[in-house]
Amino acid sequence: MNARDAVRLALRDFYENSWRLLAVNALLGAALVAAALATLAMPVAGVLLVLTGPLLAALVHCAVTLQRTGNLALVDAWEGARLHWKRGLELALIGSAVFALGVFAVRFYGGSAIWPLVFLSLYVLVLLVVYGLVVWTLAIADPEHGLRHTASEAAVVVGSRPLPTLALGLVLVLVNIAGVAAAVMPFLTLTVAFTFLAIAHFVLPPTVEEAP
Repeated sequence: MNARDAVRLALRDFYENSWRLLAVNALLGAALVAAALATLAMPVAGVLLVLTGPLLAALVHCAVTLQRTGNLALVDAWEGARLHWKRGLELALIGSAVFALGVFAVRFYGGSAIWPLVFLSLYVLVLLVVYGLVVWTLAIADPEHGLRHTASEAAVVVGSRPLPTLALGLVLVLVNIAGVAAAVMPFLTLTVAFTFLAIAHFVLPPTVEEAP
C-alpha cells in the first residue's frame, strides 16, 4: 500500500472510531506530557517515559485491531495493555535511549565548531523515528516474534520501500509536531492514534476491503 492510501484509510478509521481512539490517545498523551515535564525539571525522572510503554502498546494494539477487523471497542485497549505491557516497556526503554542519544548529538554538534553535522543528526533522528514506528507496529501485530526478528523485519519493510516510507514518516512527524505546537491538545487527543493507524495500514497485509 502506498503512503497516500495509508493516510486516507487512517483518516477514515479515525473518523469512524474517533471517540474510542480519543480516550486512549488522550490518556497516553497526558502521561507523555507529564513524564516529559517531570524529566525537564529533573532528568532522572526520564524513567517515567519508559513507564508509558504499556499505554503506547495498548494504543498500537487498537490501531492494529482496527486495521485488521474494521471494528474497535474500548475493551481492546485494556486487552492490548494486558497482552503487550512487557513488550511496551522494552520498546519504550530502547526507543527512549535511542532518542536521547539523537537529541544529545543534535545539541552537541549545534554547540561545536562542526555545527553543520547537526543537520545530519536531525536527518538520522527522523529516520530512526520512522523506523521505530514500524518496529512498534510489527512488534504488537506479531507478538510471537522476538524483538530481534521484528527489528530485521522492519528493516526489510523500510528498505524495500524507502521513499514511500520516508514520505509517510515525514508527514506523520510533521502532524505530531503540529499537534504539540497547537497548545498540545491535538497531540493529546489525535495525532499519536492517527500516526499508528497510518503505519498499520502501510506495513500490515491489506484486508479484503483494502486490497486493490
